[in-house]
Amino acid sequence: MTIRTARPDRGQHYRPRMHCLKKLETFVVEMQDPKSGVKGSEQKLNVTTIPHVITGKDVIAWVMNKLKNTQEEAEAVATMLVAYGYIYPLQNHKKLVMCNDATLYRFQTPYFWPAEKWVAEDTDYAIYLAKRNIRKKGMLEAYEQVHYNHLHEWLNHKWDFIVMQATEQYKAGKERKKPDRVVFECQERAYWIVNRPPRRTHSAMDSGPDRLIDPTVDEKISFDQYRRMNIFYQQAIMRSKVKSSVSLGALVKFMTTHKNHDPFLAPCLPSNPWQTDNDTYWTLNMRRVDVPTRMRVERWSFSFFELLSDLGGRDDFKLFLKKEFSGENLAFWEAAEEMKWGTASSMSSKAETIFKTFLAPGAPRWINIDGRTMGLTVKGLEHPHRYVLDAAQTHVFLLMKKDTFFRYLKSPVYKDMQKKALNPEPHNFSAAQLEQNTRSRGLGIHPIILWQQEEEERAKVALASAPVDIKAMMSKVDRKK
Repeated sequence: MTIRTARPDRGQHYRPRMHCLKKLETFVVEMQDPKSGVKGSEQKLNVTTIPHVITGKDVIAWVMNKLKNTQEEAEAVATMLVAYGYIYPLQNHKKLVMCNDATLYRFQTPYFWPAEKWVAEDTDYAIYLAKRNIRKKGMLEAYEQVHYNHLHEWLNHKWDFIVMQATEQYKAGKERKKPDRVVFECQERAYWIVNRPPRRTHSAMDSGPDRLIDPTVDEKISFDQYRRMNIFYQQAIMRSKVKSSVSLGALVKFMTTHKNHDPFLAPCLPSNPWQTDNDTYWTLNMRRVDVPTRMRVERWSFSFFELLSDLGGRDDFKLFLKKEFSGENLAFWEAAEEMKWGTASSMSSKAETIFKTFLAPGAPRWINIDGRTMGLTVKGLEHPHRYVLDAAQTHVFLLMKKDTFFRYLKSPVYKDMQKKALNPEPHNFSAAQLEQNTRSRGLGIHPIILWQQEEEERAKVALASAPVDIKAMMSKVDRKK
């Protein structure tokens, strides 16, 4: 690493997770205590004896004894320490996971800890890769070679300086004893595998943009801000309250209903793609599929909002309404959504189409709403804006929620969909298959392509549901004759 006299301040000490990192460092210091910490020993790595080596099972056993938790929780805590770079593996350096076996690990030197606030700059990484390129005689790993080529092109204006620094560091490293040299190489490689991971892999050091203000500084509050706060608190006091027992009951009911559908609380079927690198789950749960999964169909019954949020569920609901000859309410709701989230240039034309189709006297798909809401909506359409249809849309939504939705759940349409729904078998991948999945992982479908496909399908549906002009059709028939 290049030695600096001043550390650049990029706002990291303002980040909320720095408090968490400080706790982790205190925990790691306890783990390295000679008397009560994890016991280390000398181990041979190839032909070199490495001091102070620990095993994965010893670390997990120490965490279980210290925190009094289960083995799964201890493995999660130990894996977090590896992911943040406080402990690094000696053999499979790219696998930042704590294995509960005899896998060899070492504690990272405090110089490379995240809370030291070293910024992983491109110049330092280029020097490291150039030094590693000299040591390996051009035989870098695939992801390192990609980074090396990119940095060579990006930092070409000072590449001579980078090569000179790498050469000097390489010569200085050769003067060390071999065990010390191997340990330092492992420490440096562990630092860069955390801060410059291979492509398409997650890094625990990923973070959002820096804060522009210091939250620890007391802010001066003006008289106008005090007045606004006073009004806000007065309104909060006057607001109707709900008993805590009612709120907790609703929360428990929600958790009980959605528990099996939460990927953090229940396993995904057939497998979690973030863990197995197999995208079957995403393929089966695309926005529009011919046959949905059983879990997805079950979610439609949770609430009317869940049904409309799922495009597959909305299509099935449309089929039910078509059989009942009452699809105008959902069509109006969709038209209002399209106007709300559409472009500003198309606002006037959409408002005119909606008025002629759903609200005008004698409209082909006239909706039945109360006179007051109808009057306000029609008057608002004279000067249309995005939210001019909110009152009518809410009225239609509540009508469908209170009546049509429950009839749909009892209808043969929904029951047939439940019977046809897929129930995929869980995947049981071996370690070799998981490694193969990682290597063969490809790019997913681009969101723009998905959006274009949805727009094409929407245009086809709109064309099919458009009113037919009988006079125009008859004139075409007469011309052919």
